[in-house]
Amino acid sequence: ASLQQESRARLSVCSKLCYAVGGAPYQTTGCAIGFFLQIYLLDVAQLDPFYASIILFVGRAWDAITDPMVGFFISKTPWTRFGRLMPWIIFSTPFAVISYFLIWFVPDISGGQVLWYLIFYCMFQTLVTCFHVPYSALTMFISREQSERDSATAYRMTVEVLGTVLGTAIQGQIVGKVNTPCIESSVLIGETNSSVAMEEVDMTHDTGSLTDTRNAYMIAAGVIGGLYILCAVILSVGVQEKREASELQSDEPVSFFQGLKLVMNHGAYIKLIAGFLFTSLAFMLLEGNFALFCTYTLGFRNEFQNILLAIMLSATLTIPLWQWFLTRFGKKTAVYVGISSAIPFLILVVVLDSNLIVTYVVAIAAGISVAAAFLLPWSMLPDVVDDFKLQHPDSRGHEAIFFSFYVFFTKFTSGVSLGISTLSLDFAGYQTRGCSQPSEVNFTLKMLVSAVPVGLILLGLFLFKLYPIDEEKRKKNKKALQDLR
Repeated sequence: ASLQQESRARLSVCSKLCYAVGGAPYQTTGCAIGFFLQIYLLDVAQLDPFYASIILFVGRAWDAITDPMVGFFISKTPWTRFGRLMPWIIFSTPFAVISYFLIWFVPDISGGQVLWYLIFYCMFQTLVTCFHVPYSALTMFISREQSERDSATAYRMTVEVLGTVLGTAIQGQIVGKVNTPCIESSVLIGETNSSVAMEEVDMTHDTGSLTDTRNAYMIAAGVIGGLYILCAVILSVGVQEKREASELQSDEPVSFFQGLKLVMNHGAYIKLIAGFLFTSLAFMLLEGNFALFCTYTLGFRNEFQNILLAIMLSATLTIPLWQWFLTRFGKKTAVYVGISSAIPFLILVVVLDSNLIVTYVVAIAAGISVAAAFLLPWSMLPDVVDDFKLQHPDSRGHEAIFFSFYVFFTKFTSGVSLGISTLSLDFAGYQTRGCSQPSEVNFTLKMLVSAVPVGLILLGLFLFKLYPIDEEKRKKNKKALQDLR
């Protein structure tokens, strides 16, 4: 009988793949926004860096706030014949795609541009949260078996990293084909009023090519939007949400705030989150400023989309390697080895003179680390949830809280980091659409992609020392949970 049960608990490869495909929309759009929104707002929509920093910060911070809110509403959602999580995924998709497209559209309104980007960026973040939080919690509802959930998570991670590659590739290659017109600094210096200079240059030859650039961004948004819809359809058709998988039929689910208090008092969770907060912040700073760093500091204006692609491809190809590594040597060792391996390369790219080959080597090495930083938190979170279940066997239905708060912290800090980095570029004297930037801006970019991320990674790794669940503890927990069931 136990064999029969086990084969029933097994997930088919097809359902794992359909489940995994659902991870792509969030990553594809997130990657396009992460790498390109800052340079788009500054050089294509031509917003003042100060306003750009407000949009980036408010959008991400709002995104962070919507996560626990959506988590809360999901925990209150009744079961339907489609499940409890699926209706959220299905209904949010069309509206998310429309608002995503409008982020990459330059409206013909002189005063309202900042408001336009703010509204649609926040709207998109809310809708993509309504897709992704239930999708993340779905892990716990597709199977009872930890090994099956781990396997599905590995599939999901592979597709998610593929999603980031797709986001980088589609956006980068379509936009990279068009040269964004820039203005020589001599023109800016020669005129006392730089906005007059801008207008004069605009009047002459580059309105055409700026329109081309804007169109390229809209085409890329259309392609990514179509991909989003396709993935949502595959997910909703191919995955069955099992009510009994997470044993959530307890009569009295704990209230959200009680649940939050329990979760936040769980030491292992806090330590895991704190460690990943700093390491993911390091990679987000790198992501947010890398396009500007390649374009201005290194001078690879026509090459940066290929360098970004190298990072993401190398990350995709090394995920199976890390999957093998963590099963062989344990998750904690994988964190130390994987994330610290980025440090020498981050230092290298700034110390050496601008060199295309070195930049590609650094990009590939950074990708290997990105893969580890990407896979490990998601494979470690279920261990923390299991640890929590052992300590609180009576309380149920907290999975969404664990997942949504992890996402909340990452997003909130990334909002702060993006806001601060765009503001510091403003203070350094960033020239919108300049062909080159003042040396202060180049120095600031070097700090943002090298010194600051290295410091954050070291801090994160120090905090991981305190994380209590090593391989031995994890195996003990797994056995205890099986006995409990």
